[in-house]
Amino acid sequence: MDDVWVVVAAAGLVVVAGLLAAADTALSVFSRARAEELRAEGRGGARYLLRVLDDPPRYLNSLILLRLFAEVFAIVLVTLRVDEAVQSFWGSILLTVAGMLVVSFVVIGVAPRTLGRQHPEVVALSSALPVWLLTRLLGPLPRLLILVGNAITPGKGFREGPFSTETELRELVDLAEASAVIESGERKMLHSVFEFGDTITREVMVPRPDVVFLERHRNLRQAMSLFLRSGYSRVPVVGENLDEVLGFAYLKDLARLDFEDREGGADITERIEDHMRPAHFVPDSKPVAALLAEMQAMRQHIAVVVDEYGGTAGIVTIEDVLEELVGEITDEYDDEVDVERVDDASYRVSSRFPIDHLDDLFEGYDIEEEDVDSVGGLMAKHLGLVPIPGSTVEAHGLGFRAEGTKGRRNQVSTVLVTRLADDDEDEERA
Repeated sequence: MDDVWVVVAAAGLVVVAGLLAAADTALSVFSRARAEELRAEGRGGARYLLRVLDDPPRYLNSLILLRLFAEVFAIVLVTLRVDEAVQSFWGSILLTVAGMLVVSFVVIGVAPRTLGRQHPEVVALSSALPVWLLTRLLGPLPRLLILVGNAITPGKGFREGPFSTETELRELVDLAEASAVIESGERKMLHSVFEFGDTITREVMVPRPDVVFLERHRNLRQAMSLFLRSGYSRVPVVGENLDEVLGFAYLKDLARLDFEDREGGADITERIEDHMRPAHFVPDSKPVAALLAEMQAMRQHIAVVVDEYGGTAGIVTIEDVLEELVGEITDEYDDEVDVERVDDASYRVSSRFPIDHLDDLFEGYDIEEEDVDSVGGLMAKHLGLVPIPGSTVEAHGLGFRAEGTKGRRNQVSTVLVTRLADDDEDEERA
């Protein structure tokens, strides 16, 4: 009788694992927009489905953990039962492996996942409440196990685990390029969309030293001269210094005053502060996705970026944000791209060249550094001091040599980046 219950329990666990696999597949492909429509229609389970879709990695990781538990438990039960019947150590192992391999592949792998893709709405709605409850019961266990896995794995791990939807989609995008389904440029754009949510304003802004500005006492003629010389159409107006941004002067406002309202219009000697627009301020830690939505809602094209101390860190435009998605946007007034190819293994870049763009120059080099955004900043971090022309650093399999000056004495303007022959990383020298 006990043997019968062992078989029944193993079969039940296999069915449970299959249902969890179906739920995993359905929830992975289900859209939040459709879930909101179902809630508006009053469909049962839609409320819990939205809760699950609010944090997909958390619930999907729980599903994977539970499925593995059910699958492993079933294999153990089957092994015990087969061992009693066969009375042969290797025979029971081989028979169990062969049988459970077929069962796992068909009943847990293929069939439920096919069902989840064929009927995602039905499966997602029916499984949302159980998934929500089971995840609550598991508590922080899945995340703790992910932390342990990341700790014992070389390199940087995934905060939400390697099972999350975004990770799988990234891998699918790479596979699509390898299979010639999409072009290399399309792959880069899709990866930019994934990285967009992790990018903050400080990484895309025009830094303070590069900001062109007008003092409040300047007149309209001087402002127009600056617009024409710089090629910018919007310039911040400041008081005592750049930390006191009063507003923005727009070229089109000055053009309208000059050409459309000549009779009784503004005098060219009037101060620019009388014709500026209000400034919009954002923290440098604001995610660019939220920044883009905010600028669209407020119909703002430019904003002042403020650091944690309340000072001006730089300015950001909607173009800077969009460039994170589609790549560099240039016009006839933009400077040439700060990249010069020296040879097959070397490039000369600006000291302010973003380190996350180095993988565009050196395929396979994914460089990530905390609190560092530019090549010059990376050198300063590894040297422990401000780099000067001639300073060199080896990190992440690349060699960096500071060179050239402009402006202040010993200020680095360009960096020669070279792919090293060996893969030694994080060696530093000055």
